[in-house]
Amino acid sequence: MASEPPQTPDDGGAAVGLVIGDDGLARPAWASVDPMLREYYDTEWGMPVRDEHGMFERLTLEAFQSGLSWATILRKRPAFRAAFDDFDPEKVARYDETDFERLMGDSGIVRNRAKIRAAITNANATVALRAKGGLADFVWSFQPAQTPRPHTIAEIPTQSEESKALAKALRKEGFSFVGPTTMYALMEAVGIVDTNLVGSYRRGASGVWPE
Repeated sequence: MASEPPQTPDDGGAAVGLVIGDDGLARPAWASVDPMLREYYDTEWGMPVRDEHGMFERLTLEAFQSGLSWATILRKRPAFRAAFDDFDPEKVARYDETDFERLMGDSGIVRNRAKIRAAITNANATVALRAKGGLADFVWSFQPAQTPRPHTIAEIPTQSEESKALAKALRKEGFSFVGPTTMYALMEAVGIVDTNLVGSYRRGASGVWPE
């Protein structure tokens, strides 16, 4: 991709640290105001995803997020799930031009031709990747030896050597819209790296990395 957005789930890059909520818990600023983002941070973001369906959904949504805020995608996620058959790779892989036009006409999702094409392409690549152990194991095979320990949003990487390698490997397997920054965002979202700020109550919550 020519350009990719910051990997944090919201693009309010001015935030530099933690905010103590009304419940006494420390969260990054992006997760401290909007109830939807707070719920996502508290229950889902950074928790391990090790199944094909879950990984395909998150990979697809990260691609749609490119150039947009994560809040936009999260608000539209129910509509995305309805439009893409709950992100069942086998069903999406069978989509034809009629399905493509249906998706382009669906105001509930992000109607971007390249991103919709990529979702269908990536569904086919996901099904094909089963012959090599499956998408989830493939993505997790790029887990680094260490995870960042950021104290501010500015210290959170936007990509890594592992995300670059993952992007290259996925493209080789036929995936598209999988640039290194988007793949780093995926790695954050599914627990492969822990970029919760040091001091956040969610730091280490995934169980993948020590606090």
